[in-house]
Amino acid sequence: MTDLAKVGQIVVKPRVLHKTERSWRVRLQQWLISSFFHLFMLVLAAAFLLPLLWMVSASLKTEAELMTLPPTILPKVPQWQNYLYLLQTPIILRMFFNSVSLAIYNVVGLLLVTSLAAYSFARIRFIGKDLAFSILLSTAMIPGIVYLIPQYIIFRDLGWLDTHLPLWVPRVLTPVYATFLMRQFFKTMPQELEDAAKIDGCSLFGIYWRIMLPQVKPALAAVGVFTFLDSWNDLFGPLIFITSINLQTLPVGLALFQGEYFTQVTLLMAASTLSIIPVLLVYISAQKYFVQGITLTGIK
Repeated sequence: MTDLAKVGQIVVKPRVLHKTERSWRVRLQQWLISSFFHLFMLVLAAAFLLPLLWMVSASLKTEAELMTLPPTILPKVPQWQNYLYLLQTPIILRMFFNSVSLAIYNVVGLLLVTSLAAYSFARIRFIGKDLAFSILLSTAMIPGIVYLIPQYIIFRDLGWLDTHLPLWVPRVLTPVYATFLMRQFFKTMPQELEDAAKIDGCSLFGIYWRIMLPQVKPALAAVGVFTFLDSWNDLFGPLIFITSINLQTLPVGLALFQGEYFTQVTLLMAASTLSIIPVLLVYISAQKYFVQGITLTGIK
């Protein structure tokens, strides 16, 4: 009876996936996840690029075509004279040159001051180092608008009003965030580099200039890009401290196209397109080091 019962039973064994079939399913699942992620990033990139594309398209249209409904994506006849008008306007070129020169002053000066301060806080031992660094960071909690009036009075007494000095000297001498960023990067450097340099008779400044500074190029690039963007997009400073039109910067020039009753939208879009070209060139040239400086800073 027991044997007959065993014969009548149906034994269902779980299906065991072959090794190749398991790997194929894993690869398919990874491909689906990767495809969904890339599709999502493409949609997100398109959403960010759409305003930029509209700006370039609007800069090549006439005012009448720009106001038509429904709006057109591409201009019927590209109006390149919008750009020629800007390039032939001396005051716009002068503002562009002022913005470039101020950006160079800010980037070069801030990188020098920041790297020296960050190296001191990260690698040199002195009494009160942590307290001094804490005081430096605490100054970042004070909004700039709070000390605007005292700062204006100081610049007036120094004779700096209507000059470019207020637009780069305070930024260069008070690099709080940049110092913190560079300090974190300097702290990741191995101590053996300094010890080997000291054995070879290298001075303290030589260790900073020849050994440490070349090792922190990613952080320098990140700080340089941030400083360039901060200086290039500064509108508040020129409006407050500069009165001469020949000393104004490009953001102020863009605001000149906006009148009380009418705005020259096509010329404004053309000037905005020209203004982002230096930013794109700086970012593309320093993209490799910029990404490394952001991702590696703070990792010890």
